[in-house]
Parts: sequence; structure tokens; C-alpha cells
Amino acid sequence: MSDIFFSEVMGTAMLTLLGCGVVANVVLPRNKGFNSGWIVITFGWGIAVFAGVYVAYRSGAHLNPAVTLGLLANGSDFVGATDTTAAVPPSFPTALVYIAGELVGAFIGAILAWAAYKSHFDEEADPGSKLAVFSTGPAIRSYGWNFITELIGTFVLVFVILMFGKTPAGLGPLAVALLVVGIGLSLGGPTGYAINPARDLGPRIAHAVVPFRGKGGGDWSYAWVPVVGPIVGGVIAGLLGRAVL
Repeated sequence: MSDIFFSEVMGTAMLTLLGCGVVANVVLPRNKGFNSGWIVITFGWGIAVFAGVYVAYRSGAHLNPAVTLGLLANGSDFVGATDTTAAVPPSFPTALVYIAGELVGAFIGAILAWAAYKSHFDEEADPGSKLAVFSTGPAIRSYGWNFITELIGTFVLVFVILMFGKTPAGLGPLAVALLVVGIGLSLGGPTGYAINPARDLGPRIAHAVVPFRGKGGGDWSYAWVPVVGPIVGGVIAGLLGRAVL
């Protein structure tokens, strides 16, 4: 179990370091990439997924509680058997180990991204832009529809993974990365496409604890949406995948 935990910590930390990092590069003032736009963010997050899946391949590279719970609902092995690794069958206690590693890793990655951009966080800027480095927020605040957007985006992520590879590592790092880029370009506009409870909650907690000038609130009234929406979407994808496979 410790191997699974630390694999997910390392992989998810790499995911959020690079993912939060690309957002910081685009939205924080006096950066080389300032104002370079949504396309840069979506491709940066795709590359973050690519790197994270490679780093966490030993645990199946879930990197995402919605993926873990989707696999659990589907009944698929958390890690497929290979020449070098044994299969890890799905169980709720094992899922908790995965989720703990994902949350810890997401928090660590966000802290590292903050450290890389500390001087830019201290520049004068909208507190909302600084929060956006860590966590997602809606373009139009409508909790019900924001929830549905996150549900749909995460359903696409988990269902495609299940249909083609069973786990992110099984589908392949490049395929998962391109899938995430596609979700961002197609479905990311309304909410910023968390599609991953750990990716949003871990960095949102990091935002609450790190120091920088001009820090605003963490928008905790919205925080349930990028947690609950992806979990529901992932579980629905897992159940539907079980029915059609």
C-alpha cells in the first residue's frame, strides 16, 4: 500500500506543479507567458497529465479520485498485471489509499508552483487571478449548471479511459494527455474543467496556507462543485462502462 500511496503522491504532485505552473505563467503579471491565453493553459495541463502519468505508472497513475472511484464502480483492477507489477484489485480501503496520495500530492505540487512564482504572486494583481492558479472557478456562477459541466467533463475522462485502457497508465500517457487537452478545449470554458477533486481541493488548501501579498479568499462556497461533480461523473462512467463492456 505504501508503494501505491507514494506513487500517487509523486505523480499528482508533478501534475499540479506543472498545471498550476502554466496557469501562473499566463495569469500573473510580469511573467514571460503573461496573457498568452486559454490554449496555452489547456496544452500546459495536458503536458502536466503526460508527465504525471509517467511518474505514477507503478500505481496505474490514477492521479484523480474520480478515476479511482470510477474504476471501483466499474470493478476494474486499479493496476493491471504486467511483467513487472502484480494486479491491484479494486476495493474501498485501497481506493482510500489512492485518494489520500492524490490529495497530498496535489497539495505539494501547488506549494511548489507557488514557490516557483513567489515574486509574481507578490505583484499587484486581482486576488481572483491569484486564486485561479490554485483552483478552478466558474465563468458564470450557477452552482447547478457548474456541477453538471464538471460531471459531464469527468464522465468523458473516465469513460474514455475505461473504454480504451482500463487505467490512465494502460491507456498511455500521450492518449490521456490529449484527452485532457480535448476536454479543456471543448468543455473547459464554463468552469475551468477541474475534472479532478484532488487537483482542485489540494491546491485550494495550499492557497489558504501559503503567504503572498494581496491574497483574497478561497471561494469555499464554490469548492464543493469541483469535488462532487467529478466524483459523480466518474462513478456514472464506471457504472456505464461496466454495463456496456
